[in-house]
Amino acid sequence: MRKIKHGKLAAGCADSCCLKLEGLSVRLEGDSILEDVSFHLHCGEIAALIGPNGAGKSTLFRSILGQLNYKGSITFSPARGPAIRLDDGPASGIRPLVGYVPQAPHFDRGDPVSVLDFFTAATAKWPVWLPIPQKYRERAAACLARVHGEELLDRPMGGLSGGQLQRVLLALALEPVPHILILDEPLSGVDIEGEHQLLDMLDELRTQYDLSIFLSTHDFATLSQFADKVILLNRRVLKSGPPEEVLSSPEFYETFHLRMGKGGAQ
Repeated sequence: MRKIKHGKLAAGCADSCCLKLEGLSVRLEGDSILEDVSFHLHCGEIAALIGPNGAGKSTLFRSILGQLNYKGSITFSPARGPAIRLDDGPASGIRPLVGYVPQAPHFDRGDPVSVLDFFTAATAKWPVWLPIPQKYRERAAACLARVHGEELLDRPMGGLSGGQLQRVLLALALEPVPHILILDEPLSGVDIEGEHQLLDMLDELRTQYDLSIFLSTHDFATLSQFADKVILLNRRVLKSGPPEEVLSSPEFYETFHLRMGKGGAQ
């Protein structure tokens, strides 16, 4: 397991920045989607969210992003300074920046929109059908440099591989560099080589910028290679801990009917 840069988790949250969810519950159209969800996520830590379809993973992300009403609390504690509730007013303290990478959108292979066009449309008030000024080109190139993707600047969005598209979306989510980075199924549609590159990049980013990285995945075989913590969710948190502990747990087997961990998948 990689060393977490910021703080000693066994000592609690006193010496590190922390995103803390306590008793989070969400109801949509009368149905209970999340029930009493509680966990911590520290800066410099990669946490993987796993669970069956319909477990509430996307709802949990949307709650942290402020897109849904919820009961309970979501609190952010910077490394130095008072903790604040995310649903309090802007004057309550240092509010975290949250970067978000959604599940990869689909682009028509004949679509002429380039990566530069995409970045400019997302980050600047400039009509992309006009010649793009050099300052916007330089800004997009600098963003792509964070994910070693400068060569993608003039490529058409529809011509990108799954891994390249994830790299572009990740670069956009890092502008500006957030405190917390959320990725929804980033490994979906990515080949093995692209998957390894993306996971190595996430490790590099969390170390360089001391990010909290929170991602959902169905790729259980890679969890021990990159995750510091795994959270098994099915409306509520069934199990949370290091990958080996969660993958070997009765809760994991009861949820997926798979035996993993030391004995391997069966």
